Amino acid sequence: MNHTDQKSTTGTPGHPGVFATTHWSVVLAAGHGEGTAAAFALEALCESYWHPLYVYLRKRGYSPGDAQDLTQGFFARLLEGGWVAKADAAKGRFRTFLLTALNRFVANEWDRSRAQKRGGGQANCPFDTEAAERACAAANPGASPDAVYDRQWALTLLERVLARVESEQENAGRKEDFAILSPHLASERGSIPYAEIGSRLGMSEAAARQAVHRLRKRFRQAFREEIARTVDKEGEIEEEIRHLLAALSS
Repeated sequence: MNHTDQKSTTGTPGHPGVFATTHWSVVLAAGHGEGTAAAFALEALCESYWHPLYVYLRKRGYSPGDAQDLTQGFFARLLEGGWVAKADAAKGRFRTFLLTALNRFVANEWDRSRAQKRGGGQANCPFDTEAAERACAAANPGASPDAVYDRQWALTLLERVLARVESEQENAGRKEDFAILSPHLASERGSIPYAEIGSRLGMSEAAARQAVHRLRKRFRQAFREEIARTVDKEGEIEEEIRHLLAALSS
């Protein structure tokens, strides 16, 4: 896959979005000091993906405070160009890279990171710890930390995709339509009330059916595109999709 060939809407920090490059190319560009844009994009990625890492650490037994310090310290380290320059996209999926790098950080760097004053030398990633703790409470108590991480990663991807599609619809002047149609993105086809949807949108039942179909199709396409940004090879996309869908059902 050519990382520079993918074009789409650029995301912004604080809001899950999409970048014009794969996550791997963002990491590698930032690691080799290729301008402030790459560093900015990497920081936005960190902001988007802290949640699965935090939940993983909590599942491993770390307290909320220690899990937050570890995650912040890890991202601060990740944002140091010399460290991410060692990243190799050929080693696996971005999901796996982050978890492996976090475990290495925890094993080798925790004492030094903990010695720093809390909040000092850390990445500028706002934490919604209440939401993260709710995710921890909702996790299967019998699941392994790795399984919990994969499920939270899949949920994070879905949130990013939903935000992307919502932004597209809003930009196209269909904000209200999206609010009515989006609850049915994952509904069983036989359970979708097309007549009711059509009434609310001021269109026929047949037109409502088409509107739901188009939005569901766009959501699936956007999900596939988001997955493509987290792998290095085209052939890994379907396997990663299957893995994450299985993680969601665990």
